[in-house]
Amino acid sequence: MASVHAHYSPWAGTWYPGDVSELEHLLSAALQGAVTKMGSYVRPGGRAFLVPHAAPSWSGGVAASAYRHVKESGAARVIILGFSHRQVVHGIAVPDLDRIGTPLGAIQVDRTAADALSSSQPFHSVPGNLVCDHSCEIQLPFLQTLLPGAAVLPLYVGRLTPAQRQAAAKALRERLDTRTVLIASSDLTHYGRDFDYLPFEAGASTPGLLSALDMGVLTAAGSLDAALFRQKLSETGATVCGAEPIQLLLETLAGLDVETFQEILDYDTSGAIGGDYRHSVSYGAAGYFPAAAWELASPDQAALLEGARRALDHFRHKRDRQLPEPLAAPALQQRGRAFVTLFERGSVRGCVGCFETPQVLAECVPQLAVDACGDPRFGPIQDWDALEIEVHLLTPPKRIADPRQFRIGEHGAFLKAGGHKGLLLPAVARRHQLSHDEFLKALARKAGVPDSVYSGSNWELAVFRDQSFKEGEQAA
Repeated sequence: MASVHAHYSPWAGTWYPGDVSELEHLLSAALQGAVTKMGSYVRPGGRAFLVPHAAPSWSGGVAASAYRHVKESGAARVIILGFSHRQVVHGIAVPDLDRIGTPLGAIQVDRTAADALSSSQPFHSVPGNLVCDHSCEIQLPFLQTLLPGAAVLPLYVGRLTPAQRQAAAKALRERLDTRTVLIASSDLTHYGRDFDYLPFEAGASTPGLLSALDMGVLTAAGSLDAALFRQKLSETGATVCGAEPIQLLLETLAGLDVETFQEILDYDTSGAIGGDYRHSVSYGAAGYFPAAAWELASPDQAALLEGARRALDHFRHKRDRQLPEPLAAPALQQRGRAFVTLFERGSVRGCVGCFETPQVLAECVPQLAVDACGDPRFGPIQDWDALEIEVHLLTPPKRIADPRQFRIGEHGAFLKAGGHKGLLLPAVARRHQLSHDEFLKALARKAGVPDSVYSGSNWELAVFRDQSFKEGEQAA
């Protein structure tokens, strides 16, 4: 076994407070700020996370939005994919350490996993002080606060060949059990002359342009396709410092048996925080969850249907869109994507949803039920007493590079092409007995573009899964 050493993080007292009480106050404020901004709901089942690594006084709020979900995982081990800002790393460096100290105490390194990985390429052991970098070590105080007792495995990812990335991903998947989570440490766009990246001049439009750029990068990361992610970086030149850790995370998750979807947990920029966009770094937090993490248990399904029914009855009798008090069930406070379909004696009378901008389910589903009454694509409601409500809860969309990756009967799909957009739920294929190709053609028509759109290059296709339930038919 390789020799092991202790190491005290040099970022204590520089990038974050060296005083225990001051550091605890900073982390507590970041966590409370995350709840205030993003809501109290915490999604279970996270397998991996993208987390920024600037000083907590800058990116701490965004990082906290991820770490609240990391805590929910109850992980006993956290594998951190970082990189070195100062040293050239070949392959993946595994620091020769058994513990790392911060003002909050020492955090143990999983030596068994470290030694096992170090024996196979592209992993290799290096002295801890050679690669010590804030990309990994800035994460430690958050972990010590929210997962006390968990061990860490810090890895410093250098530039990898596709074959090396595949080998490393396979090795990581073998260790990604139910008590382990994977973190890729990266900030997003580094904008300004100091970073030699100025795709647009600083001005009033900078916040929106930066957000659009970063959302494009995060959407590409949501594909779980490392090649598609690299393509987006190449197209935009986006200065994402942790591109290699992110690619390795995506390669690892893409090979899991359970289909995984990305949820953007928070986003901010130093330009917004400090009020100066001439020099701005973007921070994004994302979590990677199985599709089941967006499903509701039967009691919550019933509560959501009841809320939609109350809103529908209120509108029917009073023609008043001022909805009753929102539902209070904790699971319904999550931000999500939903569609509500109204049936009258088996015929659709309305189908509307919220998709691109997630909304609190307790509020949006009752509103969607009312909005579906006026869906102009279908005939007017003849018999209100015969109306049935069906709710669809959707995962976030996942970009795919090839339409053949769409799974008929399992996936719904969202198409964007030349300013046109169209969405079809998975139920459309079942209801109309569509084949794979028929579904994609119907989707193109829904978007208002030719069936041949997929043979060109000006399109983006994303897939999602859904959970649907109807009054009187909730699943257990």
